Amino acid sequence: MPKPLLERAVALCKQKNIRFTPIRQRVFQLMTEQTGAVSAYDLLEQLKKHETNAKPPTIYRALDFLLENHFIHRIESLNAYIMCEHFGCAHPMQLLICDSCRQIIELSDPVIDDAFSAQAKQSGFQITNKVLEAHGICYNCLYN
Repeated sequence: MPKPLLERAVALCKQKNIRFTPIRQRVFQLMTEQTGAVSAYDLLEQLKKHETNAKPPTIYRALDFLLENHFIHRIESLNAYIMCEHFGCAHPMQLLICDSCRQIIELSDPVIDDAFSAQAKQSGFQITNKVLEAHGICYNCLYN
């Protein structure tokens, strides 16, 4: 794992006065090593190589911590997780998911986010959880 990512995560946790336990750090490290989306159970199998007693609640608690603190994103439609490209702060997020190679492109466009929120408000709808995901075919799969 690139050391600056872990150092940045540790610094953010200290700044926010939140506990970045060894298990949370290990799961964070595992997330940084992924090239795409990963399921909780795949992460659990990887975690068991270092923490033999790890059980599903162990991984889910760590993932919940990472989600709450904006280190990772949950891909609802795939029931999987990805590392956040600009982790540590809340930001607008839209995901483009290739159904062929499973590549995931994270966008962070406030214009899209604001337009979506405005349409929801106009419809009398209060958003409590916003995940914008679009499935399709990426450029590489389409033209290669």
